[in-house]
Amino acid sequence: MTYEELVKEVKKNYGALDASNIKEHVAVQFNIEGEAEGAFYVEIADSNVDVEPFEYYDRDAVVTTSADIALSLSSKKVSLKDAYNDETAKVWGDLDKILYAFEQLKAKEEAPKKTVAKKTTAKKPAAKKTAAKKTTTKKAAAPKAETAKKATTSKKAEEKKTLEAVAK
Repeated sequence: MTYEELVKEVKKNYGALDASNIKEHVAVQFNIEGEAEGAFYVEIADSNVDVEPFEYYDRDAVVTTSADIALSLSSKKVSLKDAYNDETAKVWGDLDKILYAFEQLKAKEEAPKKTVAKKTTAKKPAAKKTAAKKTTTKKAAAPKAETAKKATTSKKAEEKKTLEAVAK
């Protein structure tokens, strides 16, 4: 996985989270070590989560971890507290503030779908009509088939001439 792919995936994952419970500004810089090495930040402000592929100098904390753990944190498969306790993520800065903020991030609830009641109208029984028998005459299909054969034959002949010309 490249750095750009990691940032794109993390951005998608954090974008699917609801930050409406977080009222204060929180900025966390992630330093990724190993595969997809680089830095990006996660900023929570005005009930929105923003992820950008830059360093953030006025941050609350720096989290140093691997790309796999960063993805797991963004998809809520691993909590930041567990990653910190397992020492798979190192945190410098205001640990309490970012732990609280990351715990408050929840999956967005889908808006309830509006159900539209179908209007049913009573159908009137159809009046019986006496149908006169229709006689139809079938057109001959043979000329079309012959035309298709001629077209196919002429295409094959052109291809054969082209191949002979190329062979010379």
